[in-house]
Amino acid sequence: MPDLPITPALPQITTALARGGVAVLQAPPGAGKTTLVPLAVMQSGVVEGKIIVLEPRRLAARGAAERMAQLLGENVGQSVGYRMRGQSRVSAATRIEVVTEGILNRQIQADPELTGIGALLFDEFHERSLNADLGLALAWDIRQALRPDLNILVMSATLDAQPIADMLNAPIITTQGRSFPVETRWLDRATPWDTSLESAAAALVEQALVETEGGILTFLPGEAEIRRTQSLLERRLGPQAIILPLYGALPFEDQRRAIAPLRSGRKIVLATSIAETSLTIEDVRVVVDAGRARQPILDVARGMSRLVTRAVTKAEAEQRRGRAGRVAPGWCYRMWMKSAEGALPAYPSPEIVTGDLAGFALDLAQWGGSPDTMAFLTPPDPASLAAAQALLLELGALDAGRLITDHGRAMAHVPLHPRLAHMLVRAGKGATPVAAVLSDLGALPRDTCDLARAIASPGPVFRREIARFEKLAGPDQGLSRPQALALAYPDRIGKRRPGSEPRYVLTSGSGARLQGETDLATASYIVAPDLDGAGREPKIRRALAITEPELRELFGDRITWQSSCNWSARDRKILAVRREMLGQMVLRDLPWTDAPEDAFRAAAAQGIRALGLPFSKKARLFQARARIARDVTNGPDLSNTTLLDTLENWLLPMLDKTPRTEADIRALDILPALKAMFDWRQMAHLDRAAPQTFTAPTGRKCQIDYTAERAEISIKLQEMFGLTQHPMVGQHPLSVTLLSPAGRPLQTTSDIPGFWANSYADVRRDMRGRYPKHPWPEVPAQAMPTARAKPRKS
Repeated sequence: MPDLPITPALPQITTALARGGVAVLQAPPGAGKTTLVPLAVMQSGVVEGKIIVLEPRRLAARGAAERMAQLLGENVGQSVGYRMRGQSRVSAATRIEVVTEGILNRQIQADPELTGIGALLFDEFHERSLNADLGLALAWDIRQALRPDLNILVMSATLDAQPIADMLNAPIITTQGRSFPVETRWLDRATPWDTSLESAAAALVEQALVETEGGILTFLPGEAEIRRTQSLLERRLGPQAIILPLYGALPFEDQRRAIAPLRSGRKIVLATSIAETSLTIEDVRVVVDAGRARQPILDVARGMSRLVTRAVTKAEAEQRRGRAGRVAPGWCYRMWMKSAEGALPAYPSPEIVTGDLAGFALDLAQWGGSPDTMAFLTPPDPASLAAAQALLLELGALDAGRLITDHGRAMAHVPLHPRLAHMLVRAGKGATPVAAVLSDLGALPRDTCDLARAIASPGPVFRREIARFEKLAGPDQGLSRPQALALAYPDRIGKRRPGSEPRYVLTSGSGARLQGETDLATASYIVAPDLDGAGREPKIRRALAITEPELRELFGDRITWQSSCNWSARDRKILAVRREMLGQMVLRDLPWTDAPEDAFRAAAAQGIRALGLPFSKKARLFQARARIARDVTNGPDLSNTTLLDTLENWLLPMLDKTPRTEADIRALDILPALKAMFDWRQMAHLDRAAPQTFTAPTGRKCQIDYTAERAEISIKLQEMFGLTQHPMVGQHPLSVTLLSPAGRPLQTTSDIPGFWANSYADVRRDMRGRYPKHPWPEVPAQAMPTARAKPRKS
């Protein structure tokens, strides 16, 4: 075997397993752990039985198996083999089997004792995939309860090893990586805000081409950014550089081409995080890191995952940097300033916290375990787990007690997402083209929104999957392909909203929209398995048209009638309807002709609360009087908030006829209902503490206005002659606005005697010439009040 940095640590690893059966290995990129550790464990004789090596990615799994077989001078499938979805190269002689993570979990469920397996090696555990976390928890359960001889080794380049070592009570073995230096270069200044990520990445690649030598591995967040960057570079560089994409949905042979060394020319690989770990691209000397990663985040409220582009973490940046120093000294260009390095988070969030937990929840239910009792380094997010269990309940995989059903067990045997497993079990062989296309949507062209053509005429890749799925599916049940898809996504059936825009309301209650030109835009009903999950109305990326008769045939037992009597803010009236519903989606609206009066009263209360109480001037005045005198009357609270909150108690029972429109509500006279809240004693106290009128010296009753901050009246100055004391309301002086003979305000006062003594003389001087027919006595406090002009001289 080659002499790699991991070599001196190999005896420590095998000794730790021999002593305790568990260990945690921390080794940086380039140490050789993926290939040399499994071989050392096999050759040491410590482990009896097969050694299973778990790799998070298919390309890495196959590459690791091929490299180990090469080191042994054998073909893959002899001592070393691999197994992944749809592919396997193993034989009776195979001692080391490299598998993708989901394969192990299915092996455990099928054979909880892991018969014939002596060790489980979890490679690249720092990626914290959901299957790895679950696989380790299941393995630990088996070791504790059934197989104390089962060896477990957790390996990682950037893992914070202590927490997992504590959980497993395992020793930590640390080794150094390859010693080839990597020079890190940062941006001198921040990228201008109007520069796209692709333009900035292409410019940095061009800079690296000039300043360095060897192949360049450029990390970008996703396929779309890779394609746009590739287009930019091809226009700028021409044939002098060979530009190769590398991402998960790329056909396997194209992936192999990207990592294979070139005989001549300079290679530029544009990759997603698929190239971060377990791959050595031998002719790469330079890494260009755009500093972004894409992560699926579950929107629990909608039950949809959306892809979020985020900044890389320190651990991811270090993994990427390590790709440049695997075979020779190298360079790492980081598309951010060095000063920004400290703000990067240490590690990415584990998938068990952010991801879709439907498959996880089904595996847990099949195992009969619980997150509370199993060894999870990070417990699953409770809301996401509850959402996953709710989906499984809807699919019939769990019963009301969250225990797995017979249908759920049948689903668990199908190595697909529970939605697709449910579809294959229920719809049978006729659904296999649908399952094949949905299991690898990334293989479809980006402009393919309508799935009908892809399902009807699947390509070679999908045809291989169809053949595999036919072995897992039951007999064909005669359902149409849209019906099969609706079985998998009962919560994403959509009905087109009225209007010219192709907007849909889904059975889950969420909205969704189509963008761009597509034949689906006129479909009355669709099933939308692929949405971007972002915004108020997520964009529908892939969908299939379905007819209403197909829905009724499939979900007839789920269609319900709901009666509704509510205030419509749009129509400004009460709408009483009976709705035929599939989930939260309305199939049909009919008038609710026999709605009870109580339903109309409740809806009227909604309308009044929406529009506000229709106060007349008299009602507003009564409310104000009650507010001012409440300490005396001990009466009810007539504040707007309380009145609106208690409509059902004081207003609605007093109405002879329930208002049904905005006009009806505006026409309501609420004053009798307000007065009815007071008994006769409270009304008597109210009249004394806040009288409705003030009796002027002339004997005329003047309405007191209580709606301002202070009780007030407006009265002609001549009517107040002879008044020697200021009028009071309770303990407070009445605010009096004195008017001219023409009814114009002259002065507002809370002290009539003071006005007579001080300001009146100025008013008299200004007004007597303007209104000579009206009295302006020198001593108003001793004059006779009058509402008339001077009598005419005969």
